[in-house]
Amino acid sequence: MCGIVGYVGSDENNTMEVLLDGLSGLEYRGYDSAGVALADNSIDVHKKEGELSALESALPDTTATAQKESVGIGHTRWSTHGPPSDVNAHPHTDADRRVAVVHNGIIENYQTLRDELVDAGVEFRSDTDTEVVPHLIGTYLDAGIDREAAFRRAIDRLEGSYAIAAVFEGSETIYAARKDSPLVLGIGEEGHYLASDVPAFIEYTDRVIYLDDGEFARLTPEDVIVTDSTGTVVETSIETIQWDAEDAGKSGYDHYMLKEIHEQPKALRQCLRGRLDELNGQVELEELGDLSRTGPVQFVACGTSYHAALYGATLLRERGVSAQAFLASEYDAEAIPVGADSMVVGVTQSGETADTMRALREANRAGATTIAVTNVVGSSAARECDYALYIRAGPEIGVAATKTFASQQTALTLLACALTDQGSRNLVRQLRAVPDQIQTVLDTSRAREIAEVYEDADAYFFIGRGYHRPVALEGALKMKEITYKHAEGFASGELKHGPLALVTENTPVFAMVTGDSEQASKTIGNVKEVEARDAPVVAVTDGQSNVGRYADHVLEVPAGDEITSSIVANVQLQLVSYWVANRLGRSIDKPRNLAKSVTVE
Repeated sequence: MCGIVGYVGSDENNTMEVLLDGLSGLEYRGYDSAGVALADNSIDVHKKEGELSALESALPDTTATAQKESVGIGHTRWSTHGPPSDVNAHPHTDADRRVAVVHNGIIENYQTLRDELVDAGVEFRSDTDTEVVPHLIGTYLDAGIDREAAFRRAIDRLEGSYAIAAVFEGSETIYAARKDSPLVLGIGEEGHYLASDVPAFIEYTDRVIYLDDGEFARLTPEDVIVTDSTGTVVETSIETIQWDAEDAGKSGYDHYMLKEIHEQPKALRQCLRGRLDELNGQVELEELGDLSRTGPVQFVACGTSYHAALYGATLLRERGVSAQAFLASEYDAEAIPVGADSMVVGVTQSGETADTMRALREANRAGATTIAVTNVVGSSAARECDYALYIRAGPEIGVAATKTFASQQTALTLLACALTDQGSRNLVRQLRAVPDQIQTVLDTSRAREIAEVYEDADAYFFIGRGYHRPVALEGALKMKEITYKHAEGFASGELKHGPLALVTENTPVFAMVTGDSEQASKTIGNVKEVEARDAPVVAVTDGQSNVGRYADHVLEVPAGDEITSSIVANVQLQLVSYWVANRLGRSIDKPRNLAKSVTVE
């Protein structure tokens, strides 16, 4: 969840500037402190609690403009061990400041290592688990072991998850290693980079190497060497990122989230490109090759991706397939029947979500066929699963997922059609129409007006049936994430089984009702229950039912298939949450306490 950046290169580049640019590119991941370490004849560390601007303000003028150091590492911290503070911020050093270390992950045996080091006379300055690493390295340096060997020995002692980078005094080298936490290397013309994610260095290079678990990297101004745990050189492939720094910018929008909401038509066109055969009413997913399904399908995911997984499981059950969606943190392959005939689908935007990766690894060990539905080419999920289905949403910087959720819904619709061979000309035509329908919503939405009316609500309820239920849950999650207001999502029929006790005249209920089916009629019945208790109702509807007559406000969506209408309806809920948060002055792109890529369990 923390962000790591590193650079080693020629004196033509200002190392501090590269590191600060990199940390700025990782702010979206969520953090509460930041720091940098420059290595020359000595280790120069600067770190500060708070936002990156606090660190920049604390830098001496001479440091901010210095160019003599050609190697450095930086870090944004999301607290796990110890509260946010200057002393707990990374990088951490050994007692003699010979080595500085940054770390993403959790060292599970840190207390044992810390006790061992304290008994040997080491004094700790922070509460973090990370600080054991530089002190371990320091003990090996004291024993006369060279830098790389000392780094490797320290890594060998660690249990848990980590992406770790270290620099040493008197050395123009970065040493790095990873296990269950992302780390990507950037190959540049005037130097080399490493980071937790590509946006940290995309303005400098688009050529990358993804480290695998158990691999080590040595970066110098001249080359990048990747080795395994024994020191044997590993053959690596350099991949080219298909987007640039401009794609990851705000493009004139006030917030990344608003930009990404408005990018959804483009994102879905990218998701659908080359995958629809309208003439024959078929879905063609070349990524899945000759994949065939024989047994049940299990989805594993977290947060927004879990809501997409619920949608995917509903799609498959409607097609006669036994399908369930599990919260990845609750998934236990020993307790849940999973075997060689099972298919386990991990839905993860980043492809690095720790809980989802653990669940997928359990499924792999159980012999199941695994599929990663992800946004990131070369991510851990994409590499470790048998198949990868990319959602093609492009970079998403806002912590609250928007375009990736719509792209996940769309990709899972394609997957359900492919697994069951149950496409149709009508569904394919409706999928093709979704980007234009979303654009219509973006052009005509009254969400901003409704946000003005209900910004002071005590709580917000979201209800829907069938394909709309996951969207109701997602609508509530968005409201919670970026407004810090209480919100809940329910299957419409469950409102009367308890939650109705919480409904008041200051609790707006957002009801999704599209089409004129029996499900729509039942949800209208639930709307009447709310209306009878004087709670305001906002109907998200295509107008095919008469729900509008019972609603205080209406958010319109174009008429479409019951499957695809939930993708479109969700956009109205995203806009409502955004405008409520905007009026409340919230930190929309970086909500408090949250991180974009959750790489710890």
